[in-house]
Amino acid sequence: MFNALIVDKDEDGKTQSQVTQIALTDLPEAEVTVAVEYSTVNYKDGLCLGPGGGLVRKYPHIPGIDFAGTVEASSDTRYKPGDKVVLTGWRVGEAHWGGYAQKARVRADWLGPLPEGLSTRQAMAVGTAGFTAMLCVMALEDHGMQPGHGPVLVTGAAGGVGSVATAILANLGYEVAAVTGRPEADDYLRSLGAAQIVAREDLSDVTRKPLESETWAGCVDAVGGAMLGRVLKQMKYGASVAAVGLAGGAAIEGALITPFILRGVNLLGIDSVMRPYADRARAWERIARDLPMDKLETMVTPATLSDLPALGRDILAGQVKGRIVVDVNA
Repeated sequence: MFNALIVDKDEDGKTQSQVTQIALTDLPEAEVTVAVEYSTVNYKDGLCLGPGGGLVRKYPHIPGIDFAGTVEASSDTRYKPGDKVVLTGWRVGEAHWGGYAQKARVRADWLGPLPEGLSTRQAMAVGTAGFTAMLCVMALEDHGMQPGHGPVLVTGAAGGVGSVATAILANLGYEVAAVTGRPEADDYLRSLGAAQIVAREDLSDVTRKPLESETWAGCVDAVGGAMLGRVLKQMKYGASVAAVGLAGGAAIEGALITPFILRGVNLLGIDSVMRPYADRARAWERIARDLPMDKLETMVTPATLSDLPALGRDILAGQVKGRIVVDVNA
């Protein structure tokens, strides 16, 4: 028997969650059984811990969209007992039972070897959010962004994606402008390498202007909504926005076609869930090389399985800073 955070739904459609013990035989059938060591808390986890957000297919359910741990058993020759592995995406924690348990059983195709030089705890301090942040940086660089071209904007900078993106970009020599609506996060963001703090209200108003002054040489956008619509009009000629979040809304309010046809601005959609293996391996290699581990540690708040229901509510309310690392065995 082992501990797991089980979310269930009653006849009235109300969800509740609790830490309880389950058996190995309760886990779904798949090729690899992993002794989970660490997981994290992401926005999707907040949805799955609560009403589901349309992500959970059936109950009872174990959330946790990412985890790192040690292989206990495998019928796939790519993995053997003792291997350190990491998992992000593939709808684990949504459609499939995830990492909020001391053991998980998943398909071998969904796993990746733990990157050289990273511990399982560090891998989950990075987690889905940090992995996604690196995909954003890679996409922007693949479209021509380089240090010295001008400031790079990071929206939602105090969140998981934003925090890691800020640290990576600053470490690579970019001038980072970090957007936050929490003044108390200013010192934290500067400690990660932000050169400039931009108040959220400076970018949140919808404007019908076709274009604004060319300001940003690139942008990692974790917010969407009206802010994305505004940012697009402020991008420099030929610059790109890597769009990865919709906390501010799925509709790009105030957006016009003008930035795309008059300035050649690129809007790059970043998916981390179904990303091919080669891209995943490249991103993790870059993380191990380009994310300063001392900065990563300053982002971390530790948690346990019993903390997760409250943390799920907090992240949906925008009250989580940096990265939550969940020790599932504590």
